[in-house]
Amino acid sequence: MKRINVDLDKGDKGRGGGRTILVVDDNPGIRQAVCRAFLSDGFAVCGEADNGQEAISLCKRFRPDIILLDLSMPVMNGLQAAAELRKIAPKTPIILFTMYGNELQQHQVAALGIDLVVSKNEALSEIIEKAHVLLGAQPPDRAEGAFG
Repeated sequence: MKRINVDLDKGDKGRGGGRTILVVDDNPGIRQAVCRAFLSDGFAVCGEADNGQEAISLCKRFRPDIILLDLSMPVMNGLQAAAELRKIAPKTPIILFTMYGNELQQHQVAALGIDLVVSKNEALSEIIEKAHVLLGAQPPDRAEGAFG
């Protein structure tokens, strides 16, 4: 299931500045919540995907500025997809979004092209702050230690 929700013509772009995000998660409720949070911060959602294979297709089509990628999905999981997404978009930050973040080591996932692992238990506002840091748009008073 793919839903494209691009809204780049808004006058007020917010902190996201109209940057695009690709949201990949097999749970529609989680995808919708993530999309709403990023949209409210001024990002444009260029696509939503249920699995890694769809994410690869949407990434080729839309070239997002950042990718939020679930770990556990059918068809192709986040680790498998990350390696392929990195080939398509070598400089695009990839955030792995998972319930199992504590079990994954940053150095292990970095080899697959994943820039950051965040827990689904973390507040979406904190994940957005980390996305800003990855994109180089460091928010005031939050840039230091945002990965901690």
